[in-house]
Amino acid sequence: MKKYTYTETNDTRSGFGAGLLEAGKRNKNVVAMCADLIGSLKMDAFKNEFPERFFQTGIAEANMIGMAGGLATAGKIPFTGTFANFSTARVLDQVRQTVAYSNKNVKICASHAGLTLGEDGATHQTMEDISMMKNLPNMVVINPCDYNQTKAATLAIMEYEGPVYLRFGRPKVPIFTPADQEFKIGEALMLNEGADVSIFATGHMVWKAIEAGEILAEKGIDAEIINIHTIKPLDVDAVLKSAAKTGCVVSAEEHLRNGGLGDNIAQILALNNPLPMEMVAVDDQFGESGTPDQLMTKYGLDTKDIVAAAERAVARK
Repeated sequence: MKKYTYTETNDTRSGFGAGLLEAGKRNKNVVAMCADLIGSLKMDAFKNEFPERFFQTGIAEANMIGMAGGLATAGKIPFTGTFANFSTARVLDQVRQTVAYSNKNVKICASHAGLTLGEDGATHQTMEDISMMKNLPNMVVINPCDYNQTKAATLAIMEYEGPVYLRFGRPKVPIFTPADQEFKIGEALMLNEGADVSIFATGHMVWKAIEAGEILAEKGIDAEIINIHTIKPLDVDAVLKSAAKTGCVVSAEEHLRNGGLGDNIAQILALNNPLPMEMVAVDDQFGESGTPDQLMTKYGLDTKDIVAAAERAVARK
């Protein structure tokens, strides 16, 4: 098992803030707007550096998406910012009609995704956002794993022409990917080559998958761990190649089981190479108030849950 270490933690939303500022410096057409959550989205630096390119829309998310569509039509590259729940469920009609259907060059940037929003509870948490966004034609869906990868992803989507949903979070998580990495949309990253089980993880669950791999190695199970930072378009070749090698699969995501990454992988396997699969995700339920760690434990998203899922998958081969 390849050893991964870290010396620092930070939230992925701060990676977005740093990437947005750099994007603004690289391209004068980058504009940003926020629905009254500038501090939470870490958009302060961009606002201060480029006040003429920043728009505070207030608590009017639907209007913000409409404005973004208009700015994209005028040749700008708009980045919208609010919580994931308000970036998707609250504005699904506007995203569908104004952005996805028209294939507008809008970057929908969504913080505080999943359960780890924590104490704000079910009304602000979202575990169905990936499902909503991936089902929209033309929409790219990206869910990076740490600060560095989120910054790199923010710069990559600036260069990409078309609608993007970029998902990131609130809690501080280990920074273990390179600061100078090149982010390639749609290209899965091999973190550890293994022979016994493939673990496909996304977002905050990637580090937990690495921890699980270390525990599995002590148990004599050689886990292949792959970082799926792009959920759509999914790297189908990487999934099929790994699954064919190991013979069983685990998916891990901070999202509902229905409609998430695991669903995508299961569909690919069903059509090409059916084999044992386990999903580490949230059952058909809403979240609740609690600390991020408490919620990840209660809803079955801990390192130990990935270990148990991998053991079940191996036993079914």
